[in-house]
Amino acid sequence: MSQFDSYASPLSSRYASKEMSSLFSPRTRYSTWRKLWLNLAIAEKQLGLSAITEEAIEQLRAHVTITDGEIDAASVQEKIVRHDVMSHVHVYGVAAPAAAGIIHLGATSCFVTDNADLIFLRDACDLLLTKLVNVIDRLSSFALEYKDMPVLGWTHFQPAQLTTVGKRATLWIQELLWDLRNIQRARDDIGLRGVKGTTGTQASFLALFDGDHDKVEELDQLVVELLGFKYAYPVTGQTYSRKIDIDVLGPLASLGATAHKMATDLRLLANLKEIEEPFESTQIGSSAMAYKRNPMRCERVCSLARHLTGLYQDTVQTASVQWFERTLDDSAIRRVSIPSAFLTADIVLSTLLNITSGLVVYPKVIERRIHSELPFMATENIIMAMVQKGQSRQECHEKIRVLSHQAARVVKEEGGDNDLIERVKNDSYFSPIWDELDKLLDPSTFVGRAPQQTDKFVNVTVSAALAPFKKYLTSEKIELSV
Repeated sequence: MSQFDSYASPLSSRYASKEMSSLFSPRTRYSTWRKLWLNLAIAEKQLGLSAITEEAIEQLRAHVTITDGEIDAASVQEKIVRHDVMSHVHVYGVAAPAAAGIIHLGATSCFVTDNADLIFLRDACDLLLTKLVNVIDRLSSFALEYKDMPVLGWTHFQPAQLTTVGKRATLWIQELLWDLRNIQRARDDIGLRGVKGTTGTQASFLALFDGDHDKVEELDQLVVELLGFKYAYPVTGQTYSRKIDIDVLGPLASLGATAHKMATDLRLLANLKEIEEPFESTQIGSSAMAYKRNPMRCERVCSLARHLTGLYQDTVQTASVQWFERTLDDSAIRRVSIPSAFLTADIVLSTLLNITSGLVVYPKVIERRIHSELPFMATENIIMAMVQKGQSRQECHEKIRVLSHQAARVVKEEGGDNDLIERVKNDSYFSPIWDELDKLLDPSTFVGRAPQQTDKFVNVTVSAALAPFKKYLTSEKIELSV
């Protein structure tokens, strides 16, 4: 049967990076189990278990990376014994016969399955953090480049006070910085389950070391150190608490919300023809409408971000229904939801990295839209200028109100341009400020401190947040898979 004759998840087959797909692959999973068994044996031997020989350790080390044939053999064995971990104990023992009798000594299945999952959570966070800091870095460069360019603001998607293109980008960046903080915090909080035994009491290891409690504690700490972790959770049941999955996937869901909001803003801006995502010279927007330039990258982000935020509920529901020291109804759903969450977050960030590397701004369109709305926004400035020339504020307000409604009628009922300023210029009442109208209508005077806010935010706040990640910053262009 061809690979095209069975379903494959598009998360891995179509979108995700090879690094994230590899991390959650069967080879990485089963090789990590072997790494855990190897380090358990090393620690047990170091603490005096004479049954574990140096030859056994060397054979385990030599076969720590599982082969295709061994994966197939374990699958055959699992059909016989209906237990995935014991199937792999058997196959590893065949590859390392000197260690066959001591693999998994004192351990329960969760020694490999749960500790491996914690390793994957940590390493997957590292992959996401690397991409996230580059999204922030590139978007920050964009913000600085356009910090002074006035643009019409929107509240309720109705015209509002001006901001700048760069300042608007800082709103996206700030949320991404919070995602960076949250994912880093969750990553750093991840511990190891360690060696806890079948119900978390370490009874089997206490028996192995003839009741020596100090050696059992030393074993737990030694395994933690050998696997590159700072600590093990002090108490567990058979599994590590599934609240850890909540703690890790929560920040990913939050990242999904950030990405969805940002991509939606860009989709709306594309409709306004002010800013567009990259569009390749050979790219086809529609099979029927050849002129179309659909924002497919941002649409992909929104689509997958919704999936990402929904996966968080799997962790909440799973953690809430665990019974006592453990129940197996967490197993199948975690095999789906945890890899899916990281693969989806990886795709979202890869796509955002591609988008932020090639945003296209159309200044003339932005300028035209400002000029269509600015006359109404400038009415207060006109009133203040007239008062300074000795006119009555109330009389001026009435005059400008009448002219504004006349101009609005032209725009809404006749489809014409906003001619309020022409009406002001043709009304001799406003002659005292005719020479000042250009200054009163300068868009740069309507953006407040947006340029200064943007400059300080990027050069102080963003720089400080990215400082620990400088070695991960790259100018490499990220190409979309499809």
